[in-house]
Amino acid sequence: MDALLKTGRRNIVVIGASAGGVDTLRALFAALPADASVSYFVVLHLSAQYDSQLDRILQAMTAMPVTFAADGQCIMPDTVYVAGPDRHLMVERERIRVTRGPKESRARPAIDVLFRSAALTFGARVVGVVLSGSLDDGTAGLWQIKDRNGLAFVQDPEEAAYRSMPDSAIEHVDVDYVGTIKGLAVRIAQAVTEELTCLPATPPRPGLKRENAIALGESDMHASVMDLGKPSKYTCPECGGVLAQIEEGRVVRFRCHTGHAYSFKALLAEVNGTVDGSLWATIRAIEERILILQHMVTLAREAGQHEEAARLQVKAELAEAKCKPLRELVLDTEFFAAD
Repeated sequence: MDALLKTGRRNIVVIGASAGGVDTLRALFAALPADASVSYFVVLHLSAQYDSQLDRILQAMTAMPVTFAADGQCIMPDTVYVAGPDRHLMVERERIRVTRGPKESRARPAIDVLFRSAALTFGARVVGVVLSGSLDDGTAGLWQIKDRNGLAFVQDPEEAAYRSMPDSAIEHVDVDYVGTIKGLAVRIAQAVTEELTCLPATPPRPGLKRENAIALGESDMHASVMDLGKPSKYTCPECGGVLAQIEEGRVVRFRCHTGHAYSFKALLAEVNGTVDGSLWATIRAIEERILILQHMVTLAREAGQHEEAARLQVKAELAEAKCKPLRELVLDTEFFAAD
C-alpha cells in the first residue's frame, strides 16, 4: 500500500454507472490493462432486494481480481472493487469503507459518495469516470474530483444506452475527456502512466469533509449539514426535513439534516413518486365511491325508488367524469418525466 500512496501518478480510478451500465462496464474492463498498478472502484446502481453477480460478470472480462468491497479491506493495486447492494462504497487512506449511510440521488450505493471520498482522500491521483445511466448521479462527485485536480472522463452520450448521466456531467463539469468505451480505456491507460511531477496542494473544501462524514454515518450534530448551504424552499421527500441548497460551480443540489441528498433531477423524481402514489390513492377512493353509488342505485331501483335511483346515478356519473382526468394524468409519462 505504501507504494500506492507515495507514487507520483494517478492510480485511483473510480467509475460510476446506472441504467445500461452492465454491458458498458463489461466492455470497459475488457479493454483496460490488467497490470498498470491501478486500483479500480465501481458503483453500479443495484437493487437492494436481489443479490448481485456484477463481480462474476466483470471477472470474466479481466485478469485483475474482482471482488465486492468489504469494510476495512486494504486497497491493493491491479484490483477491482465493486459496491454491493444497499451499501455505499468509500475509500480512506489505507482502506475501503462500506457503509449504510443516507441515500444520495435516491440510490445506495451512490456514485457521488464514492467519487467524493476519493476526491477527499487522494486528490489529484483520482480519475473519475461517468458512464451510461439515468438522471444525474455522479455529476456532483465528478465536480469534486475536478475541484481537487483529478481527471474527469465521461462516456460519449451518443454511445451510451442511457445518456442522462453523461449529459449532466458534461453540462456541469469541465470534463477532460468525452469518448467511446474504447476511447475511454485508451485515455485511462494513458492517464495512469503519466507522472505527476508536482502534485497541486489544493485543500479540500470544508463541505467535502462534512458530506464524507455523513456518508460514514455521522449525524447532523457532528456534520453540520445545514451549514453546507442556505435553506431551500423544499423539504426532503424521504423524511420531511428541511433541505439545504448546496451550490458548487454549476452544480446545484440539496441535502437534509438527516443526510439524504438530491440533485434537482433526483428531487423531482422523488416528488414524482409521491405525486404518483397520491394520485393512485385518490383514484382508488373515487372508484370506491362510484361502486358504492352504483350499488345504492341498484337497491333503490329494486325498491321502486326511481327518483332516488336517478339522483344517485347522476352522482355516480359525476364522480366518473371527475375521475377520468386524474386517470389520464397518472398515466401521462411526459408529465412524470424527471429527465
